[in-house]
Amino acid sequence: MVNGIINVYKEKGYTSHDVVAKMRGILKMKKIGHTGTLDPDAVGVLPVCMGKGTKLVDMITDTDKTYEAVLKLGITTDTQDMTGTVLKEAPVTAGYGQIEAVVKGYIGEYMQLPPMYSAIKVDGKRLYELARQGKEIERERRRVVIRDIRILGYSGAEHEVTMSVDCSKGTYIRTLLHDIGEALGCGGTMKSLVRTAVGQFKLENALRLSEIEALAREEALAPYIIPVEEMFRDYDKVVVDREYHKLIYNGNPFCKSQRMPVDSNAATDDTVTEDNSMPTDDIVATNDTMAPEDSVATAFARVYDADGNFVGIYRFDQEAGLYRPVKMFLS
Repeated sequence: MVNGIINVYKEKGYTSHDVVAKMRGILKMKKIGHTGTLDPDAVGVLPVCMGKGTKLVDMITDTDKTYEAVLKLGITTDTQDMTGTVLKEAPVTAGYGQIEAVVKGYIGEYMQLPPMYSAIKVDGKRLYELARQGKEIERERRRVVIRDIRILGYSGAEHEVTMSVDCSKGTYIRTLLHDIGEALGCGGTMKSLVRTAVGQFKLENALRLSEIEALAREEALAPYIIPVEEMFRDYDKVVVDREYHKLIYNGNPFCKSQRMPVDSNAATDDTVTEDNSMPTDDIVATNDTMAPEDSVATAFARVYDADGNFVGIYRFDQEAGLYRPVKMFLS
């Protein structure tokens, strides 16, 4: 069984579930999951988790994302993108300066109304199923955060704005562009969307399904699979003494005295780099030769057995003096 994460380039016409189905066929395994839905017409980064890596689906889904989108001003559709039915058209009178001001005004916290054409479930039914029946129901606004918006290009003749958006999980870019159009008084819809990053996963490193299939056929896919523990390279490393393996194998807490001593002069291959670190708000990357209770990163640790096998992620409980399991990866 393959364990880890692979950075897939989702192509136009595929759903995220289609990608998972294709990956299951390529790798001949069932335990595969994606980390965030992309519309069929959208393309770009879709991290896919395999084997033990599926335990990371929720963590990767929760990371910030970056998109490159094209907003077509003067048109409003029912799906908030160009695949939908045009509801209205209006002249675009705003100049570039006004457009830029409105766009930048969305940076920060933003209470967004999820679109009807979305996979959100209400009373057991997905909103897009109701929308296809011509129904529109009341939805609650959701808090999202727009970290930054950068205008990459503007065509006055075509009334199109190309922009890059850094945002929190749960942000609907279609809706953001729709709302910008409404704020400009002319309406707007999404013409195209590319997801360029999900946390540490970048567009330039993403593989198309055809490439993955070819690599798998040649048994050359391994270098492109990110091991589970690689996602936690900025956490302190703790090795448990062999005598206490049974504790960690059974998912029990352990205390500081049950760790193996750290040789501060020993060479380590666990050098932390920005590209390999998983973004966190409250954890600072530290060297593995630092004891967790003496470092800034007291919260979390990567735990290994004495044979170097990655066991899981533990959190150090300062008050109890115990490392408590957070997520186990042995099985």
